[in-house]
Amino acid sequence: MQIRISWPAGNLTATLGDDSSTTRALAKALPLTSTARTWGEEVYFDTEISVPRETDARQVVEPGTVAFWTDGDALALPYGPTPISRGDECRLASPCNVLGRLDGDPRLLATVRNGDPVRVEEVTD
Repeated sequence: MQIRISWPAGNLTATLGDDSSTTRALAKALPLTSTARTWGEEVYFDTEISVPRETDARQVVEPGTVAFWTDGDALALPYGPTPISRGDECRLASPCNVLGRLDGDPRLLATVRNGDPVRVEEVTD
């Protein structure tokens, strides 16, 4: 499954695995609009989806990982260090369900501003 994440200054696509209950829940909720929040070099936004933490949830991930933060019902898109990172790692606020990866340069997320409108939709072409 491929999704497009759009904000006023740009957009990125991401490829998600189809085998998790979190991905299936997200797919059912698309398209969705939300308000971007930033936390260090991470963009996250509410999805109004509530799912349990999966057994393989991770707190430290690679830049460009598409993660679902179960504690905040939000998609989390890290592209660099957060306030709790050690060194250059991407450390999320708590373990998150890993859904997939951004297809382009995750540093493009640096153009997202706190409060920007965000839209997530399935790519069908």
